[in-house]
Amino acid sequence: MKKFLAIVLALAMVLSLGAVAFAAEEEPITLRVGYMANYASLWAVMTGINGGFFEDEGITVELTEFGDGPSEIAAMEGGSIDLAYIGKGAHRLCILGNAIIFAPSSVHTTDKLVCSAESGIETVEDLAGKKIGYSAGSSSETTLDNALKVAGLTRDDVTLNALDPGYIVPAMISGDIDVAVTWNPYTTMCLEQSEGSYEIEFADGSTNMSSWICLPAYAEENHDTLVRFSRALFKAMDYGANPDNADEVAQWCAEQTATDKEINLLQWGDAHWFNIEDMETALADGTMKGYYEGVQNDMIAGGNITEEEAAEDVGDWVLFDVMQEALDQIAE
Repeated sequence: MKKFLAIVLALAMVLSLGAVAFAAEEEPITLRVGYMANYASLWAVMTGINGGFFEDEGITVELTEFGDGPSEIAAMEGGSIDLAYIGKGAHRLCILGNAIIFAPSSVHTTDKLVCSAESGIETVEDLAGKKIGYSAGSSSETTLDNALKVAGLTRDDVTLNALDPGYIVPAMISGDIDVAVTWNPYTTMCLEQSEGSYEIEFADGSTNMSSWICLPAYAEENHDTLVRFSRALFKAMDYGANPDNADEVAQWCAEQTATDKEINLLQWGDAHWFNIEDMETALADGTMKGYYEGVQNDMIAGGNITEEEAAEDVGDWVLFDVMQEALDQIAE
């Protein structure tokens, strides 16, 4: 028995030393990460920071706030950030080759518009003749085009006001627009600050993805870094996607954005938040690839890209291999 225990202890020491050696191979790194001031953008990365998942990987995350995805990509091209979260609209730039996706974040298949109390809008068909505020080049514009398509309307049938995200709320409050097409926290701010405003929901069969991106050149030179970041991110997502942890995650997001926790909790129902099991299944059965094919098809249908600009294989702009490698290493 003593001999057996000695063997077990020796084996444990070898395994422990091996784990230390592995950890020592991972040099500490700092990654500059772009985000937008809403729950969807922050839920995973704030969980990764506050839950210690990035620390476990030897990663220090430096956050920089942006108003939209195109601004983040421009900042990457300028060299001020390494990675970023984007909503659906900026996926267009990934299809066109300006950036590349290495991790998913969430998905949802319905969209909402905020209408003023005086607008009289009950369905998207009632948008005809209305003044609509949106943010060009972002998921806001994609949502606008989808709403018009469902209603059988064109841009000529409405009055469009292209606004920076921060200006949409005051435009709604002042009555300069009848409809706000935006995202949280601006959606909630419109509802709270524009008396009597309300939401209408529509579905057009589109796939609304949010994702994590970098520049193609960065991906080529930093494959292992992307896998390492994704390992931490996916563990954080697994924690954050659990409804039992929603209150805690909302508090972390609220602290980062200087907003109320309740505002962030309201955004819990905005999407399906991927966990590890979701991603493993979706990669194995092709669902994940189908999501991104849906995004590309929506971009073509909405006139955001031409068929000639579309990729023959979405794997040209989505790094499914990074996702799979990170998941495989987590499972080991």
